[in-house]
Amino acid sequence: MERLSAIPLAVLTMAVATVHAEETSLSTEQQELRLVPVAEDLEHPWGLAVLPGELFVVSERTGQIQTFYNGERQEVEGLPGIHVEGQGGLLDIAASPDYPDTGWLYFAYSSGDDDATATALARGRLAGDQLVEVEELFEQNRRSEPGPHGGARLAWMGDDTLLMSVGDRGSPERAEDTQDHAGSVLRLDPQGLAPDDNPMLEDAGYLPEIYSWGHSNVLGLAVDDDRGNVWAVEARGNGHDELLLIQRGEKHGWAEEEDEDSDILEQVASSELFTEEEIIEPVHRFSEDVSPSGLAVVNGEYYPHWEGNLLIGGLDSGQLYRLEMSDSHEVTAVEELFDETRGPVRDVRQGPDGYLYVLVGDERGTLYRLEPEE
Repeated sequence: MERLSAIPLAVLTMAVATVHAEETSLSTEQQELRLVPVAEDLEHPWGLAVLPGELFVVSERTGQIQTFYNGERQEVEGLPGIHVEGQGGLLDIAASPDYPDTGWLYFAYSSGDDDATATALARGRLAGDQLVEVEELFEQNRRSEPGPHGGARLAWMGDDTLLMSVGDRGSPERAEDTQDHAGSVLRLDPQGLAPDDNPMLEDAGYLPEIYSWGHSNVLGLAVDDDRGNVWAVEARGNGHDELLLIQRGEKHGWAEEEDEDSDILEQVASSELFTEEEIIEPVHRFSEDVSPSGLAVVNGEYYPHWEGNLLIGGLDSGQLYRLEMSDSHEVTAVEELFDETRGPVRDVRQGPDGYLYVLVGDERGTLYRLEPEE
């Protein structure tokens, strides 16, 4: 089959979208920036994919994909059935590493009905205002009542495998159970299967897709291929929002001392939950309620003083944080970049054009680009 030409086909039949938000200057400790609106009037924006040719693809939790090109927008149809309830709905979206050749867009979503849902993964190709050749690739192994903490973030590794976070669905004990995908970061191949070199592939008592576990709800996930790191951020039920350096095949949370009133120990005694593993401690705990969402590793010529820094968004704080990192993975400085709250920060990405993008808002969201002052 001949490959679909993604960018020309995707920009057909668009309706004009006027951007009303104003450009804003941001003074940071190390450089002057402009916060430039790219798209607005987004309904509960969730994830962002920046495609070659300045085509912006935004997922809205309420079940829509919006694309923006040259100031024009279109709503994309052809998505599979998505159950929108609570924190569930259409979640993250990411272009495949070989997007210019294949045109594949991957997206995570809540699959199911009013009684039970699960976090799932699918892919499709853009053709005008349609998503075509849609393939449902993966669904977590246990459906449960719709509610909080479904995840999900997507991040490609340098070997073209895909990391996907799945939340604990509001049940911390599920993050302890390595035969349950909930509360895990999974590693999948482009077809949604467990790669042959996954860390737990041949270990009894572990699902083969699991890359790390013990997570609450990872809403920021980024791969730093230059330094060989996988970073994640998540909010914890104990009030300690965390930055994690993900270690393959390791447990990253829900230590016994995190909640003395938890009934996890009782559940462990009556089930096959694992409690003997060493727990990987977070690299950094935030001193305030952040509810981190969105994570990007900064590289490239536009931000020369931020090389290797991390940018993290905050849902509760409405803030954008810059974290300076040492070679030993310690946070040496934290800077708040926004001079005022613009709403919950949903996603932070660095596009193939080298610019940083920030997705902000609830009912009326806006996509911004961070540009250096000339």
